[in-house]
Amino acid sequence: MFEILFLGTSASAPSAKRGLAAQIVSHNEYRFLIDCGEGTQRQILQSGAGFKRLTRVLLTHGHLDHILGLGGLLSTFLRWEAIEELEIFGGRQTLDRVHTLLYDVVLRGNVPPMPLKMQEIKAGTFFEAEDFTVTAFPVTHKGPDCLGYVFEEKPRRPFLPEKADALGVPFGPERKELVAGNTITLPDGKHVKPDDVLGPVERGTKFVVVGDAGRTDDILEFCRDADGLVIESTYTDEEVEMAKQFSHLTARMGAELALKAGVKKLILTHLSRRYREKDVLTEAQSVFPNTVVARDFDVYQIKRES
Repeated sequence: MFEILFLGTSASAPSAKRGLAAQIVSHNEYRFLIDCGEGTQRQILQSGAGFKRLTRVLLTHGHLDHILGLGGLLSTFLRWEAIEELEIFGGRQTLDRVHTLLYDVVLRGNVPPMPLKMQEIKAGTFFEAEDFTVTAFPVTHKGPDCLGYVFEEKPRRPFLPEKADALGVPFGPERKELVAGNTITLPDGKHVKPDDVLGPVERGTKFVVVGDAGRTDDILEFCRDADGLVIESTYTDEEVEMAKQFSHLTARMGAELALKAGVKKLILTHLSRRYREKDVLTEAQSVFPNTVVARDFDVYQIKRES
């Protein structure tokens, strides 16, 4: 299961109720800050999430409404907060812009208060934990190095306790060994294999987060069968030509992507101040009913449906 906390859901400029782009995706002890628009550190504090373990930042692209908050965040780490390290992931040109912001404007010759690593990434898996991976994929928007991210749990075979009980497998390390794929020997000399107590392979939860995007045909396969999809909705269909001009999506375009890709749940964000939330929602739900529009501080849990 993945959890997403929306810190900022506005497009380009903040509104009275919506901050600039930023979300925290969590999985067990891991936390990832995706984008860091102006004011993100305040949103982190107001949400109650805090800065603990917020050591990885994934950037979708280098536009200011998605990166400018990194300056304030680093400034706060210089004076008030402490974290073990800070890793910032993104495309080359995105990181170049971030490097200028942090080293030339914020630090100005000073040493970062923690190990600060700029990690250039390209399409492919760049982070792997014991039970999930994070993969980047290319997204079409204005400028190079625009990325989306797939968070995906590794396939697993569920442990069947009733079978273990019937075979006399005791509670404790023996069951852990079987889950790890190892055969065990019981005190009476009987061998128990993993196949004896594990069910068929099940795929894990798949969660996709897309920042700004100007088209959807080239990201369809990355979104395929996702249990949750977060994507921008800067315009509505009445201004589809403007959306194309500025390389953004309408609510309908995001919904059509979700429908074609077989997505289970669609979450729209990055809303322009020109629209009412209910109009964006109505347009998307006319195509894909299981759509919601995110608000600042909304939290959603994304898990695989049985």
